Amino acid sequence: MSVETKKLSKEISEIFWRENFTLATAESCTAGNVAAIITAIPGSSRFYKGGVVAYADEVKQNLLHVKSETLETYGAVSEETVIEMVKGAIETFNTDYAMATSGIAGPGGGTHEKPVGTIWLAAGSKDKIITEKLTEDEGREKNVQSATKNVLQLLLEACQNQENEQ
Repeated sequence: MSVETKKLSKEISEIFWRENFTLATAESCTAGNVAAIITAIPGSSRFYKGGVVAYADEVKQNLLHVKSETLETYGAVSEETVIEMVKGAIETFNTDYAMATSGIAGPGGGTHEKPVGTIWLAAGSKDKIITEKLTEDEGREKNVQSATKNVLQLLLEACQNQENEQ
C-alpha cells in the first residue's frame, strides 16, 4: 500500500467514523484491492459492510442490479456501468456510500475503442455519484494501484462534499 493510498484510507475512515456513514465496494478490475485497503485500517468494521468482486457481467447484473441494456449498449467498462454498480452496491449492502471500479487492467483484453488501461471509477451516495476515467496503461499492477488510489480519492471528495452541504 502506497503512503498516499494509506493516507486516503485513513482520512476516509475518520470521516466515516465521525459521520456514522456506511460503505460498500463493487469491484471488477481491482479484484478486491479497494476492499483490502479499506479493511486494513483498524476499526473499519464500524462502517464497511462488504463488497462484491464482479468480474462476470452476470454478477454485475444479479448482485449489483446493472441493467443488461446498459452492458449491451455501453459495455462493462463504461461510466454508465460503474454508476449502476455504485447504486447496486448501496442497495445490496444498504449503505450510505459505495465505490465501483471496472476496466481493462491488462496486459490483454483491450480493443481499439477501449485499450488496456481504460478504467472507469465511481464513488458516492444514492443522491450524488462522482466518476472518473483513467486511460494510462502502466502495466497491470500499476493500473490496479492507480485505480484503487483514484477511487479512494473520489470517495473522499464525495464525503467532503456531503459534509459541506450539511
